[in-house]
Amino acid sequence: MRDFILQFAYFGLLLTILAFQLGLFLKRRFKLSIFNAPFVSIVVTIAVLLIFDIDYETYNQSAKYLTYFLTPATVCLAIPLYHQITLLKKHILAIVVSITCGVLASLLSIFLLSLLLGLNHELYVTLLPKSITTPIGMKVSEMNGGIVTLTIVSICVTGVLGNTFAETACKLFRLTDPVARGLAIGTASHASGTTRAMSMGEIEGAMSSLAIVVAGIITVLAVSLFVNLI
Repeated sequence: MRDFILQFAYFGLLLTILAFQLGLFLKRRFKLSIFNAPFVSIVVTIAVLLIFDIDYETYNQSAKYLTYFLTPATVCLAIPLYHQITLLKKHILAIVVSITCGVLASLLSIFLLSLLLGLNHELYVTLLPKSITTPIGMKVSEMNGGIVTLTIVSICVTGVLGNTFAETACKLFRLTDPVARGLAIGTASHASGTTRAMSMGEIEGAMSSLAIVVAGIITVLAVSLFVNLI
């Protein structure tokens, strides 16, 4: 079986797609936040590679074709920004200030935790883009010398936690304004958190979608201020 897998040119590509589809199925079937499709696909892929003793380089030789879609996927993030342009104009000051504060809080927390835990520069820059959407986060990590695969894991974990605890956190801090709730969720936990925001209300979902794009842009700019601190 292992020999067959090693000889199959599109093994990595097929495994990644099937693992992601499994995550989508589990999410629809059980409605649990832990069954986040990217997170499930990572766990399943790692499990398969370990079971059949296949190294990452071999897997990546056929899975790398998926990365070609990252650039158009990143460009497509402009679409929700365009759709919510009216909300953007109406709440421009609140959006810019709140998302900027959220991004800086995320970057500062990673900086302080890295100092506390004694992380080296590579791990530090790997974790910096944890709160932005995967396509942008991967590029930010790669450009600054981080470990892209660990960046993806940190982004997925952040998203799962945001999806799970977003509504509870809003209640805990008595955050009732729908615009503020949506911006907070989208800034902290990108697309995974946005799915929960959409279930909370139309305005929350719209503002969270908007926050994904704006937070990504601000993070790309702000990372340059933090990247060389460690």
